[in-house]
Formats: sequence, structure tokens, C-alpha cells
Amino acid sequence: MRRNSALAALADIVGVLVFCAVGRRSHAEGLTLTGVAETAWPFLAGTAVGWLLSRGWRRPTAIVPTGVVVWVCTVAVGMLLRRTTSAGVAFSFLVVASAATAVLLLGWRLLAAGIRRRGLNSGQSNPAAAQSTR
Repeated sequence: MRRNSALAALADIVGVLVFCAVGRRSHAEGLTLTGVAETAWPFLAGTAVGWLLSRGWRRPTAIVPTGVVVWVCTVAVGMLLRRTTSAGVAFSFLVVASAATAVLLLGWRLLAAGIRRRGLNSGQSNPAAAQSTR
């Protein structure tokens, strides 16, 4: 896996862990390593499925398809696994999980795209200005 892909996968993992830690804290469930892992594993499994389905290593920072597929799989697989283990999957949780993971998993990709675009734009020289300095 290339460095870019590894960093993107790490960003997704961190996003899921942040979502789970904030959720546990907001419900006064405690921020233990075991507790966060217990909450996160179904969503992390979904993230892995999303990476495999989208072949995320090919275009790891792409919003479409990689980011969207990873996000949808994170939520869908995560909720299915939670349901099979008798964990809560209330509709309100589905909505909150979808919104929060969208911000976390798509948000960093949007920021990366903006930074890339800004870097490309600042690297382009004005042809008229370049000719006047010759």
C-alpha cells in the first residue's frame, strides 16, 4: 500500500474512532479503550468493506467513488453488525451516525481536494506575467 493510501486509510480509521468516542462520551458511557473498541468494531469493519469494494487504494482521497463508498459501507455494515449483536440501531442513531460519519469520512477528503486545488492554482504562473519578466 502506498504512503498516500495508508494515510487515507488511517484518516478514515481515526474518523470512525472519533465518531465512536464522541458518541460514547455524549451518552456518558466512558472513554475506555475497550469501550471505544467495542463500539467501533462494527463501523471499522464497514470501513474495511468500503475500502475493498471501492478499491480505495487506487484513489484514496477521491470523494467519489472512494469516499462515498467507504462512508455508505461504514454506516450500512456497521448498523447490520450492530443489529446482529443486539446493539442499538434506532432510527435516530442511524441518522446521527450517517451525518457524523459523512462529515468525518468525506470532510477530510473535501479539505484535501481544496488544498490540492489551491496548490495547483498557486503553482500555475500567469503566462503574461512570465513573459514580462523575460
